[in-house]
Amino acid sequence: MGSRKQRFVRGSAILAGGLALALWQGGTALANVPLTQVSTDPYTNTSSFHQTELEPDTFSYGSTTVGVHQTGRFTDGGANNIGWDTTTNNGATWTHGFLPSTTVYSTPPGPWARISDPSVAYDAADDVWMIAGLAIDASVTGKAVLVSRSLDGGLTWQAPVTVSQGGAGNFYDKEWITCDNWPSSPYYGNCYVQWDDAFQGNLFKMSRSTNGGTTWTASTVPSNSVLGGQPVVQPGGRVVVPIAGSGLDSYISNNGGQSYTGPYNIANITAVGSPGMRDGTGLPSAEVDNAGVVYVAWNDCRFRTTCTADDPVFSTSTDGQNWSAVKRVPTVPTNSSVGFFLVSIGVDHTTGGATARIGVTAYFMADNNCSPSTCKIHAGFVSSTNGGTTWGAPVKILGPLDERGLANAGGYFLGDYMSTSFGSNGKAYPVLANSSGTNCQLGNITSCHENMVAPTNGLFALGGSLPAVAGPVFSAPGASILLRSSAF
Repeated sequence: MGSRKQRFVRGSAILAGGLALALWQGGTALANVPLTQVSTDPYTNTSSFHQTELEPDTFSYGSTTVGVHQTGRFTDGGANNIGWDTTTNNGATWTHGFLPSTTVYSTPPGPWARISDPSVAYDAADDVWMIAGLAIDASVTGKAVLVSRSLDGGLTWQAPVTVSQGGAGNFYDKEWITCDNWPSSPYYGNCYVQWDDAFQGNLFKMSRSTNGGTTWTASTVPSNSVLGGQPVVQPGGRVVVPIAGSGLDSYISNNGGQSYTGPYNIANITAVGSPGMRDGTGLPSAEVDNAGVVYVAWNDCRFRTTCTADDPVFSTSTDGQNWSAVKRVPTVPTNSSVGFFLVSIGVDHTTGGATARIGVTAYFMADNNCSPSTCKIHAGFVSSTNGGTTWGAPVKILGPLDERGLANAGGYFLGDYMSTSFGSNGKAYPVLANSSGTNCQLGNITSCHENMVAPTNGLFALGGSLPAVAGPVFSAPGASILLRSSAF
């Protein structure tokens, strides 16, 4: 009886793996979900790629989701402006626009040449939405971290507040914002921004606000090199900052962001990335559930037999210091040629622990052994309803995209990150870049068609029975991604 059961389980696993492979390879096994275009680039200057929107972040609170993204990408850094997309009714309708008083391209114009690295948060205690952006000067140097505030549910935005502005010896990069939305926290209503200073060796920087983002105070942090942090807050008020450093690390604050300790190692990274793409390899995506479990996801090839393509992987922690073994999100067999990138993890904040609903959105190459003329890019969603213990079959969101139809900014570019957020109806609403172009050219304002879309009906976290596993590890972890001097 035992041997018959074992054969049945193995056969089921093979069938499930084959189905997942067919779906993720973008064949006819599963059609794209319906999409709603939520924004398009209105700027027509020929110094940046026209009709290019990319690098989105999202945040959801109740029935409101706000997405933000670069709009009008330059080849050598930044964009014309930050666009925003807001739904107040769980994706039934969307409103969109572009931030005022940021760059010379905004309405009204602002003082900066460009802006980059958008992220968004909500401060429930003060009922304020906030968009953080990296201000870039005419010499293409990151010089300030800005926060734009909305007092009407993300439908209109004020002129930005300056969190920090650097001088001649500073080059700011890769900021991120979050707020403490836990009423049980002693720091309920605090908001936190993280960035780094490339001219100071990617020096770790953080600041906090206790008054709805109107003013900001610098935090005391370790003098370490970092890039691409995504701070989250646990229900007790502890701030946890997963970030790229010597591999992936974390820092924590137990005093409302006044000071931080760390680094604490999450994992080393072994990753190959995607051919021809600038794909955010080495940067984490982080979320927290209502039990305080922190989830960090990224792309990694340690579970592949030849390390020629990456998987979505994740680690969890209940204290921000001690992290679980890295686990692989089950998608394709370990000998597959499908390669994943821009992995983002989202958590339904009304759930937690062993019943946490989780969604992972990622782009993938149907065959990671491709060239720009043959690469086909897709995006998909896979979910768990038990805190990442087991996962369901993937859902294909979009694709195929032609790599050459994307803006070229240090590689063909969809962003260094993206995001997945759950609305109050239990559905995920990732806002992500889609493209219908085949030959995006700088200066040709009709050649690029890269814009923001969202799943029309949202994406349920349905889960399934495919287990996340921590081994076997075929490619020994240890090769950390080198920090870039500039990532905007």
